[in-house]
Order: sequence, then C-alpha cells, then structure tokens
Amino acid sequence: MSHSGNPAPATARKSENLKGTVRIPGDKSISHRSFMFGGLAAGETRITGLLEGEDVINTGKAMAAMGAKIEKVGETWIINGTGNGALLAPEAPLDFGNAGTGCRLTMGLVGVYDFASTFVGDASLTSRPMGRVLNPLREMGVQVQSADGDRLPVTLHGPKTPNPITYRVPMASAQVKSAVLLAGLNTPGITTVIEPIMTRDHTEKMLQGFGANLTVETDAQGVRTIRLEGRGKLTGQVIDVPGDPSSTAFPLVAALLVPGSDVTIVNVLMNPTRTGLILTLQEMGARIEVLNVRNAGGEDVADLRVQFSELKGVSVPADRAPSMIDEYPVLAVAASFAEGKTVMDGLEELRVKESDRLAAVARGLELNGVQCEEGETSLVVHGVPGGKGLGNRSDGQVKTHLDHRIAMSFLVMGLASEHPVTVDDARMIATSFPEFMDLMTGLGARIG
Repeated sequence: MSHSGNPAPATARKSENLKGTVRIPGDKSISHRSFMFGGLAAGETRITGLLEGEDVINTGKAMAAMGAKIEKVGETWIINGTGNGALLAPEAPLDFGNAGTGCRLTMGLVGVYDFASTFVGDASLTSRPMGRVLNPLREMGVQVQSADGDRLPVTLHGPKTPNPITYRVPMASAQVKSAVLLAGLNTPGITTVIEPIMTRDHTEKMLQGFGANLTVETDAQGVRTIRLEGRGKLTGQVIDVPGDPSSTAFPLVAALLVPGSDVTIVNVLMNPTRTGLILTLQEMGARIEVLNVRNAGGEDVADLRVQFSELKGVSVPADRAPSMIDEYPVLAVAASFAEGKTVMDGLEELRVKESDRLAAVARGLELNGVQCEEGETSLVVHGVPGGKGLGNRSDGQVKTHLDHRIAMSFLVMGLASEHPVTVDDARMIATSFPEFMDLMTGLGARIG
C-alpha cells in the first residue's frame, strides 16, 4: 500500500467493561517466514492461520515473482516451492510496501543469487536504513546499488559463488541475523552467525523444521553461535500459525486499562523470545492468567485471560528489549495509567522502525497530557491512575507517521482516558492487523 490519498483519522473514546473471547490473527514473523520457506522448499507447504495483512501478502507476492506457486484454497494457503537454490530472477522490482521484515529477509534470501533483484517500498519503508543487512551481504560478495544512506530502491547481484562468512551481529536484530542465515542457504560451506543478545528465534526453529542442517550453541555468557550448512535440501511442511503476541498486546492492554474488563485471548504464541511485555505487565500488577499451555509446531502456545488491573510503574531492564521491541509503544500507553513512573531503557532499535517510534510515542503522550522524558535510548513515563485529564480536549491528532503500532497504541489509550484520543491516519493498521477495528469494537470498544 502506498498510503497515498486522503488520511483516515480515527478516534477512540472512554469505554466500559470490555468483555469477550477473541482469537488474534497469525503471528507476523512466522507468517512471513512461512511464505518464504514454503516458497523455497521442495514439494508442498500447507499453511493455516496465516496473517493476511498487506506486509505478509507482499512477501508472498515476492516469492511468487521468483517462481513459487502460491494459492489459497478455503482457509489454507498451498505453496509449491522452487527447491533451495532454484529461485528465478524476478522480472520486475519486488515491492514490499511497508514490510521491513519481508524486505530485509528477502534481501538475504535472494541477494546471493547470480542475478539482479531490485527492492522497492512505500514512503515509510524507503526512509528506513538497510545497511545493517546490506553490509554482511557485501562481505559474502553481493554487489549492492542503493539510494543514499543504503536506502531503497536497492538492487542486488550475487557472485558466481558466494562466500560463507562468520558474522557477529552488531545490534540485537532478528532481521539481520535471519537475513545472513537465509543468504547462507544458497552459499556453499558453513555460514555462522554470532548473536551476543538472543532475539526471536523463529528463523532457526523453522529452518530446522524444513530440514536445514542448522545448529545452535549458547555459551555461559548467553552468546549464541548459529551454524548453517549451505545448499542443503528444504522440504515442504504443514504449518498452523499461532496468534501474534505483538497484535495480542492491543486488546490485552485495553482490557487492563478499561474498568470492569474481562477478556480471553486464545491461541497466543508464547515463545520466550516474545513474552517480554506480558512479564513486564505482570510486574506492574496486571491480572493476566496463562491458560491451556501447549506446544504447536515446535512453538509454545497458550490462552490468556486478562482483567482490569490497577498498575504500578516499574523499571524495565534494557536486556528485555529484544523480547518486546514492538510492544514499547503500547507499554508506554499502559504506563500512562500506572501509579508512579515507568522507566524504559535500551530502546535504540525504536529509532529505526516504521517511524522513529521513540519520538513518535513521546510526542503522542505529550499531546494527550502525559508527562514523559525522551532520552536517546530511553523513555520515562509518569502515570496518572484512572487517566484523569488524559486525552485531548481540542482537535489535536497524534501523528502516526504511517506507523501501524503508533496508531493502534494511541487508540487503546483513548478507551481509558478522560478525553478522546484521535490519530491522524488509521489506514496503515491493515499492514499488520486488518481485523483490529472489528475485533476491538466487538469487545465493546468505542472506536470510529
């Protein structure tokens, strides 16, 4: 989606006792990788529960452009992949819209092939830095043409024979780790990624599930060494995608903040690399029951019962950031209603998301009467229990900067604040959580 045309503002108003049981759309990270690995593997992959947001669909379109056969039959996506090492040169630029994950991972996957591939995206994605992925690809022998600052459009052309590398990831980034591993799939020899701080591990788990020869060792300091043998065979799989914990965060926080609420969210992915928000909210006093814990396709899954809670401010350790990096905007909203102050550190990754999320959150909080301090890599939020005085009495609008998580977070704020909260544009919510509005209003939320 280019997000051209007229913005579509949305307003959330103080609501009463959200109630109901909901199922969250499939996890975005696993959905992207399901399309990618299914498109690459030999044979048939069948996927249920896929997140059908624009970001994931753009990844599917890219794989189809490189030779994968993808169709939807009923509720199941059926993919016949090309086989590892057999992707075809795309005839046109690969347009990823707003999808940073899809774009960066696909750069790794196809960049090492001995043909040209060009990557483009919308205004938001075009403004985001790609150097963190392009630099290791350069080490593997990939020729890179890019706009200033290693931004889109980017054209990659792999060498005759890529070089396997040992790459120490300089920041906590699952996208960088994954891009290097995916490049290793079509590189002879052993590609090694050293990860000082563990990030979401869906790529490792899913590649092993598809048959890749991949090993992970963790030393006493928690440093992970991941080794992948290149040019092995991947075989199609059956995948049921569990619910996205990042999308779960919005109805979950809304239920905690709106008095009288009692909401159950079923089939939520509980991978330990993704549960930082739940742990933090529980430390703040949130009433979150984890029910029906089970394993599905190698991933931990559970149901969550969430009830209205009176929260207290906490200090969130910086080393928790990788397990909740996408959830800080909605955590900041929760902190706005907590007693005392909440201190969040280690937020440098928020500067390079769909927007400068740290700045966008701080400006949105200030607009709606929340006292906060924005540091270079930190945010301190001073809460107002009950939300008295919060919201916007005038016609002020939170600037979303085409960022879906900023839009949804501040709409959650408006459900519990004294005054309404308006965001300047809600169209981009469709990139990750197209059911958001219907799901929230179905629970009783006043959003429109």
